[in-house]
Amino acid sequence: MKNTHHYILTWQCPDTSGVLAKVSQSLFEHGAFITETSQYSDPYTDTFFSRIAFDDRELTVSFDEFSQAIDLLAKPLNMDYQLREKENFPNIVIAVSKDDHCLVSLLTKWKAGVLPVNIVAITSNHLDCQALAQWHNVPFHHLPVNKENKAQQEQALLDIYQQYKGDLLVLARYMQILSDDLCHSLRGQAINIHHSFLPSFKGAKPYHQAHKRGVKIIGATAHYVTADLDEGPIIVQEVKPINHTFTIQQMVHLGHDLEATALCHAVKLHAEQRICINKDKTVILS
Repeated sequence: MKNTHHYILTWQCPDTSGVLAKVSQSLFEHGAFITETSQYSDPYTDTFFSRIAFDDRELTVSFDEFSQAIDLLAKPLNMDYQLREKENFPNIVIAVSKDDHCLVSLLTKWKAGVLPVNIVAITSNHLDCQALAQWHNVPFHHLPVNKENKAQQEQALLDIYQQYKGDLLVLARYMQILSDDLCHSLRGQAINIHHSFLPSFKGAKPYHQAHKRGVKIIGATAHYVTADLDEGPIIVQEVKPINHTFTIQQMVHLGHDLEATALCHAVKLHAEQRICINKDKTVILS
């Protein structure tokens, strides 16, 4: 019996009549068996987005030939696309500082098999998370950062990302601002997490500031990294209501839970190729 392979095709192009039909027809002609499909037409940017999952149970050509056919189809449609085997999980490099709540959640879900990624390396400007990385048998790289070596250590981070053939850099509470150059070079390949109080409570101790102002909702935002600090395209937001009885410590604990949940969800969506960047926002193809 043939061993069935599963694939994901995510694509976007200028929205014109028949674009979905042309792609679907190509899949049909080559025997791709579609198992899942999602699409969206954005009237504001005139862009069409689609994600199609399929398997090769009836594929009439090799996967290389199929890939060539999609490439030929993409050119006249001005189509950007990603095509890969579903089980070919993306390589994830995680950058973290001292707080480990997001890292713990990522590692736990990865080990449990519910996060479809390969965590290939962990980098940090501190040693607090080294033991955790070693426990999970993930290579740990200590890159201490100060004013004098910031550019050098950022280059070292990029070198590690490239050395491990990274597909995504996850900033799991990495408390260093990336340079504009690195943000541009990793466009669409870096996800950050932070509390959702921004822009009201910037800087140190945001939960203390929020408690002082008596906020009634607490949350976290996961977004793609851009040169505009904490203003990249939003992927996931998690929120919970609170009230005057919450202490600062309770707010911090709840905030950490929401941060871990939002970041893991964002990484999963990215790994499953469900996210398309649509100018300053995202389209999530669920």
